[in-house]
Amino acid sequence: MKRYASFYLVIPLLVIAGFLFNSISANSVQGPIIQLSVEEVIGPATEDYIKRALQTAAESNAEVVIIQMDTPGGLDSAMREIIKNIASSTVPVATYVAPTGARAASAGTYILYASHIAAMAPGTNLGAATPVKIGGISPQAPAKPTPAKSEKDNQGKDDQPMEKPGGDANGDVNERAMQNKLINDAVAYIRGLAELRGRNQEWAEKAVREAASLPANEALKLNVIDILAISMADLLKQIDGREVVIHGQKQTINTTGLPLIKIDPDWRSRLLSVITNPNIAYILMLIGIYGLIIEFSNPGAILPGTIGAICLLLALYSFQLLPINYAGMGLMLLGIGLMVAEAFEPSFGVLGIGGVISFVIGSIILMDTEAPGFGIDISVIITFAITSVLIFIFVVGMAVKARRRPVVSGLEGLIGGEATVVDDFDHKGTVTIHSESWQAVSDTPLHKNQLVKVIDVKGLTLQVEPFGSSKQEDES
Repeated sequence: MKRYASFYLVIPLLVIAGFLFNSISANSVQGPIIQLSVEEVIGPATEDYIKRALQTAAESNAEVVIIQMDTPGGLDSAMREIIKNIASSTVPVATYVAPTGARAASAGTYILYASHIAAMAPGTNLGAATPVKIGGISPQAPAKPTPAKSEKDNQGKDDQPMEKPGGDANGDVNERAMQNKLINDAVAYIRGLAELRGRNQEWAEKAVREAASLPANEALKLNVIDILAISMADLLKQIDGREVVIHGQKQTINTTGLPLIKIDPDWRSRLLSVITNPNIAYILMLIGIYGLIIEFSNPGAILPGTIGAICLLLALYSFQLLPINYAGMGLMLLGIGLMVAEAFEPSFGVLGIGGVISFVIGSIILMDTEAPGFGIDISVIITFAITSVLIFIFVVGMAVKARRRPVVSGLEGLIGGEATVVDDFDHKGTVTIHSESWQAVSDTPLHKNQLVKVIDVKGLTLQVEPFGSSKQEDES
């Protein structure tokens, strides 16, 4: 019995030992090197692409993730999400500004500072990280300061009227105060990233306050970046054996003999990149509105309503990811409503012109950001303003008028119509109208192919009278 008892005790221990051995073996196996590419403005699609790629890297036990970057900047919201993903990653992240001529401007500078390893290729630059609008962006140019007036400048001007509260002066003060808040927040954010990675905090602040930029070689000298690499192979060679801190623990990167796997944006990221393009989202929204209005004005068409509903849902999904000015959206909808009202109740152009003006102004201010690549092209706005006029005032207007026009049907609809005599007859004979043969009576003798006018209908017999010369006479 004791032997059996010891046997049953040994089996669980062997199973536990096997699990521990497999776990240790799995953790000791080095994964690949993952390479990502960011070559556009940073937006929701970029954030989704990097987030899912970092998850894939963690699942495959990757040794390091390298983000090759060339960007003019992007949305602040997307940038901060990317930085959160980098900070929470269990795999070291190296951002490499390449190839020669590339840049990591604006939002790209923050991401470079947040990465475990910051590298640049010769002939590249970073910086210009001054925020401008709360709408969600870090563009390149700081706001121009308003020069302060001295006491001497103000002497002799007591006779000038003082500006009322809420005027331009107060507006400028409020705008500068908001700008200062944005800049101070951005400075604290980028200094925190610099402190976390042991990089130059003073220059990071300068990049925000003065929109300063640096070429790669100076960035290396000032401890803004860690590595200057001429190629991807050179970068892998330089980071081999480098220590980084991941969640408070030191980790040594080993790149020797490891495969380099490039993960490109998949269909989901590419689709998200397309529909979050402000021009595409704008077009989708208008097609959706057009489709629904045409469907409502012509019930039963089905196709316009189906396409419109799909496009409108895609547009709404895109707009929730983009910095939208709701005043601009309201002006656009007001403009469309006024143009539709012009189609239903003609006002000699007053509603139509007001609708076009409202639509254009709303379209211009729709995107609450000055980020490069996140504005709506003026040519697109003008094109759809003209298209809206044509669709709502002419197409929808004609459809509405056609529906309102009284429709005469049945035998009464034949009265006043034009018929053709089939054969000669003196009092009673046959005529054709609307491709149908009818019995007809006439007080005047009629000839073959003569055109006659229907003046009355009695039962199934038409009362006709001469309407002009016969076709034969015309041909002769």
